[in-house]
Amino acid sequence: MTERKPPGVSYETWVEHQIARGQARGDFENLSGAGRPLPREALSENAYDWAVAKARREGVETAAMLPPGLALRRERDELPGRAARLTSEAEVRGLAEDYNARVEALWRRPAESRWAPVPGLADVDALLDGWRRDRPPAPPAIAPQVEVVPPAGRLSRLAARLRRRRPA
Repeated sequence: MTERKPPGVSYETWVEHQIARGQARGDFENLSGAGRPLPREALSENAYDWAVAKARREGVETAAMLPPGLALRRERDELPGRAARLTSEAEVRGLAEDYNARVEALWRRPAESRWAPVPGLADVDALLDGWRRDRPPAPPAIAPQVEVVPPAGRLSRLAARLRRRRPA
């Protein structure tokens, strides 16, 4: 519908005129779902549900749709799981400090609204303590096996003679 409403015509009259022209052209014939009630989920769907369903159909991660404050809160909740996959304390500390730097940068920006969520800092020491607690204990150091070779002197010849004399 590209034509504009003519001046001096009410919206109701103009819309009714557009509908009547569409019916005359047959634009409303053989529509899918014609004559059937709307599905129950369509009746209870709101704009949020529609946006989430659309994002999932399009393959968009719904976390990408969060405002910055909520996205950082969600990331803070996922920090222990991300830290568990790291191999050193320095990496865990770096992960937490990077998160805290991004939170502090958000604090310095003007708030999007007065109701925008404000994320808190991650507790670096608590994250490290949890990482240490959940790590499997380090395997004990195994000393290399050293083969003991008897000296090739008089005692080894004597031991060889004794073995030969023993009755089987």
